[in-house]
Amino acid sequence: MMKINPEVVRFARVFIFLDLCIFIYTLIFQNNIWLLNTQVAFVSSLFITIASFYSYKKNIQNRLSNLDLSKSSTLENRDKIDEIDDPYDLYTEYEEIPESELTPEKIKEIINDEKSKVKKNTFKNTLFATGGFLSLYRVIGYGLLIFGFFALNNNKIFTPIAFIIGLGIVPLGVLISKLTRK
Repeated sequence: MMKINPEVVRFARVFIFLDLCIFIYTLIFQNNIWLLNTQVAFVSSLFITIASFYSYKKNIQNRLSNLDLSKSSTLENRDKIDEIDDPYDLYTEYEEIPESELTPEKIKEIINDEKSKVKKNTFKNTLFATGGFLSLYRVIGYGLLIFGFFALNNNKIFTPIAFIIGLGIVPLGVLISKLTRK
């Protein structure tokens, strides 16, 4: 059985509470068109957010499964002084080159080597991140948002303020959840 993360439950409670507040407000002070606009925007925004969360979670899990543990073995072999001086292990892959050996040709070689590493890593990072932003669920969520917008607009019942308020429920819920956590 899948275990539900308590963070997700807390976010869900805040989203439901905020949506319930908007729902009650629209029933009392506005009309059904306002309610429809806010709910279409809210459901679309929530679907996009959940899809983004799961796609990036899957992306991170894939990266962790492809992690080369032989590189991380150097982290275990570090002494305490090295951990204090360089807590993030930023300088261990570089070898010390005495200044007497640094010629202009050697410097150009080092620069070209580093440029090639950056170019390789940029493409690799882009390739790994593609799964996060081209997730099928996110595309469906944005499609749902666009379809909802055009459906409301074509039927001449689109209310921009209500739609924006509906879109803002999810980001506001995340902000409130993060502020109440601390």
